[in-house]
Amino acid sequence: MKKLAYAFVAPAVLILTIFFVCPIFYIIYLSFFDWNFVTPDMDFVFLDNFINLINDANFRQVLVNTSIYTGLTMFFTLSIALLTALWLGKDGKIYSFAQSAIFSPHIISLVSISMLWMWIMDADYGLLNVILKSFGFEPLGWLTDSSLALYSLVIVSVWKSIGYYTLIFIAGLRSIPKDLYEAAELDNSSGFRTFSKITLPMLSPTIFFVVITSFISCFKVFETIAIMTNGGPANSTNTIVYYIYEYGFRFFKIGYASAAGVILLLIISICTLLYFKFMSKRVYYR
Repeated sequence: MKKLAYAFVAPAVLILTIFFVCPIFYIIYLSFFDWNFVTPDMDFVFLDNFINLINDANFRQVLVNTSIYTGLTMFFTLSIALLTALWLGKDGKIYSFAQSAIFSPHIISLVSISMLWMWIMDADYGLLNVILKSFGFEPLGWLTDSSLALYSLVIVSVWKSIGYYTLIFIAGLRSIPKDLYEAAELDNSSGFRTFSKITLPMLSPTIFFVVITSFISCFKVFETIAIMTNGGPANSTNTIVYYIYEYGFRFFKIGYASAAGVILLLIISICTLLYFKFMSKRVYYR
């Protein structure tokens, strides 16, 4: 019986090993070499790639950009999604239609969305600047001003992601037993007290899930950067995954890019482990 069970699990384990585990060990291996991806010659440099990364001001700026992008995107996406879920999480055709409408940006190609927002945020004839001009304000360089470009990308990401997390929150809200709210009404509990003492604790497994998944998703952002800004202007929107892409496939510094990839792996792994260690105790399971 055990052999049969192992036989069923083996294909999945094999795929996981080939496409996930082996690449991790290979990228760690490459991080100790200087290689241009073209010639077979690979020079062993040990920790030089990591030392150069730490001393690289651009890489430090990339880490700051990624952290700011991740923090802002997570905060606004999850906050708005939760509020929207509380508003739309009711039965009725109008609410079902609204849920479908707000979810639609999530299923649209990110390339299409990026192209749309590039037009909306265009400095010369974009819709946002047309609206600003109509109210007497000066147009803004949404994607060309280094002080605004990163926040503009946050807006795009929040707009695309809200629908997905809203539906997850709605599913979590509908799993909460209604008798708890009925008991709260009998006790004349206020709306805020009901939300803080019943809704949030009962929603904690859902919140636990969406926080970690959104963190990993935001930290690995690439497509939006590559299409809309190419990391500019002045490195203000460059993130760690785009940085890895640049050095790996534009500058052909595979060892250096691999070292950056190892650092990305360590950051996500450490943050995930710490999150599970300290926050899993705050999750309430019925």
